Amino acid sequence: MDNPLRIEKDGYVATVTLARPEKRNAMTQDMFSGFSEIFGELDGDAKIRAVILRAEGKSFTAGIDLGEAAGLLQQSTTDARERLKKWLMTLQDSLTSIERCSKPVIAAVHGHCIGGGVDLMCACDIRIAARNAIFSVRETRMAMIADLGTLQRLPTIIGQGWLRELALTGRDFTADEALQMGFVTRVTADRESLQAEARRLADEIASNSPLAVQGAKEVILYSRDHGIRAGLEFVAQKNSSVLHCDDLMEAVSAFMMKKKPDFKGK
Repeated sequence: MDNPLRIEKDGYVATVTLARPEKRNAMTQDMFSGFSEIFGELDGDAKIRAVILRAEGKSFTAGIDLGEAAGLLQQSTTDARERLKKWLMTLQDSLTSIERCSKPVIAAVHGHCIGGGVDLMCACDIRIAARNAIFSVRETRMAMIADLGTLQRLPTIIGQGWLRELALTGRDFTADEALQMGFVTRVTADRESLQAEARRLADEIASNSPLAVQGAKEVILYSRDHGIRAGLEFVAQKNSSVLHCDDLMEAVSAFMMKKKPDFKGK
């Protein structure tokens, strides 16, 4: 099988592409394993400051490849159920590797983004879409429960009301609806402008101090998971170390000299 993911690096920005267009980028075990490997690599790459997640073909992704998963899904023995649970937890961890990556991840979505694709998007930091994007938390229409992170992450993005409507109906929703509910932050006219906007956002993020950007992502996730009080204590601890960095001195110097700062991440 050809590699279902492709990674390219250009300056401070890495682009990860779902590259299985002939299958509408249906997500296989190889693809999930690739997420863990690639985002683990990007997490440790000091040269990369932002990541774009995009897709080839007509669809962003049709979700999990049900053909590949059919064997486990059809078996009902205790042993098969335990193997299915372990398999699902492995897939969950693969998507969590995107969330854990210290570099901000921008999902740029066109066409259909179904089921597991929404799980994938929820693990990203910023989500933008072309106007032709169609989303669906499709699992209830397939006699399943969304199990890779949507039910846990999506309510913190769009709130409980929208989550329950989308998860319980399984209905399709458009890019404009996604913008209205806050699932995506921008909608572009077409796929070409989508890629340009994703790169513009990535470059804007990459121009900031990587220590501050990565610290902010860490604090956002910690505060989400532990609450406001713990989050405030955590950011005080985090910033007490970041505020002694060379980047802060560069920011102050650049402000005084009315020039653009050149952050080194130190």
